[in-house]
Amino acid sequence: MSRSRKPNWLKMRPPSGREFTGIRETLREHDLNTVCEEANCPNLGECWSGRGGDGGGTATFMLMGHRCSRGCNFCDVETGGMEPLDPDEPANVASAVAEIGLDYVVLTSVDRDDLPDQGAGHFAETIREIKRRHPDTLVEVLIPDFQGERRLVRKIIEADPDVIAHNIETVERLQFPVRDRRAGYEQSLGVLAQVDRESETYTKSSIMLGHGEYDHEVYQTLADLREHGVDIVTLGQYLQPSRSHLEVRRYDHPDKYETWRRVAEDDLEFLYCASGPMVRSSYKAGELFVDAVLREGRSLEEARERARSAA
Repeated sequence: MSRSRKPNWLKMRPPSGREFTGIRETLREHDLNTVCEEANCPNLGECWSGRGGDGGGTATFMLMGHRCSRGCNFCDVETGGMEPLDPDEPANVASAVAEIGLDYVVLTSVDRDDLPDQGAGHFAETIREIKRRHPDTLVEVLIPDFQGERRLVRKIIEADPDVIAHNIETVERLQFPVRDRRAGYEQSLGVLAQVDRESETYTKSSIMLGHGEYDHEVYQTLADLREHGVDIVTLGQYLQPSRSHLEVRRYDHPDKYETWRRVAEDDLEFLYCASGPMVRSSYKAGELFVDAVLREGRSLEEARERARSAA
């Protein structure tokens, strides 16, 4: 399909509704950032207005500011001009979780290569603060690679989240120019493998399509993720945030994404695969995770216990 025209299946509805408005007001009150807004996620309205677990919609809190130390060529988050960490952020996030009524919360962050521990301690503190105040809340974290430093990844593991995600983003051949040169295919696989090796926490990763990858490369990436212990995978269409970002090389039809879902779940035996043009890493994360755990024959308490058992 021509890369110059956006197909009709990529049309988005503008966010609206009482739940959406309430979440936005709570975030403003606590001076919090979300990747939903900073990265112009196409599913912002749907996720914020949906249901996660038995509580409110899924919102992905972005920790440690709204400026990133890296410059990936697909991402719309601002780069450079790093600011000090907000020591009140962990408590503010935990308060917002209670006010919104989330049973499932997603935490991510910008990269903070400028900090001595790259922000791992701040990330872990936020997880612990949520768990301390809301022990029944399921917490998914989408972490940076921490430059592959195992001691920093271990800080996240020891904070006891229920799902640890780290995105491979694209196939091995296209890691650069898609990602910052400080990222890398083997480095990301190493982070995911460490989480699988050192914990019983569910692991998750994500692939963007549309950068010019071939089908055999996508399959190999899925196989590599599974081999390194990843339980959950998502696939979605890359959308160019601005003219200064990488161009979209191809738009795949929703049927192609359904094929990849079947390959991931049936052939490679991922716990679940969310796959579609508009899917992003945190897309309906709570709903899909809860459904998958129940299909696996576990209760939510068993899912929480699986995460706690490694702590």
